[in-house]
Amino acid sequence: MSDHVVQIERLRFSYPDGRRALADISLAVDPGEKLAVVGPNGAGKSTLFLHLNGILRGEGQVQVAGLDVDDKTVRAVRARVGLVFQDPDDQLFSPTVFEDVAFGPLHMGYAPDEVRARVARALAAVGMNGHEEQMPHHMSLGERKRIAIATVLAMDPQILVLDEPSSGLDPRARRNLIRLLRELPQTMLVASHDMRLVWDLCPRTVILDGGRLVADGPTARLLQDEVLMDRHGLETPYSRADKPSA
Repeated sequence: MSDHVVQIERLRFSYPDGRRALADISLAVDPGEKLAVVGPNGAGKSTLFLHLNGILRGEGQVQVAGLDVDDKTVRAVRARVGLVFQDPDDQLFSPTVFEDVAFGPLHMGYAPDEVRARVARALAAVGMNGHEEQMPHHMSLGERKRIAIATVLAMDPQILVLDEPSSGLDPRARRNLIRLLRELPQTMLVASHDMRLVWDLCPRTVILDGGRLVADGPTARLLQDEVLMDRHGLETPYSRADKPSA
């Protein structure tokens, strides 16, 4: 069994129209690691993420938390991988915060006391305890994003997969989100066009382009390589004048 919490070997995937989305992707992620996955639109980031819990199946091997992702293991894998979508309204649909966060544990069959405990822990983890009776659609975007993360944390995943977590946030909410994500212990894979978030949150970055993994290394090195970033349609997070030291 691999020591990596995510192990991908030569993953290939094409959509029914023949468009190749992933070509020979190999990637290993260690427990507790925070990894950024960046690239231009259409690079294959979302397609890669959807393989981590079996929503999509390609050729090659995908192993998550020691389990090969297949028909026999997909339920167990999905309990270990929490997907957080770009738009929190894709995850929040109940009348109250409590009901949204309790939805997953209830459908996993936990007893009411355990459900309440999981909701309390998840909301505390995102700094939203005390908001249980609020209506999510009356909350700010930053608050809704926190609640969306809590809905996933309530199921105690080993891995968090986040798609554009800072999209639409004002600077204060963005800083608060980065602080929250830094403190969470789960392994994280983060897709983002926000290179300052990548710099601040993820010590390691991989770059996808055209369905291929074209670079993998320390964030501080890759994101300061202006030629590399420009070649793949990305911007460096800092200008030469204000670039921090690595």
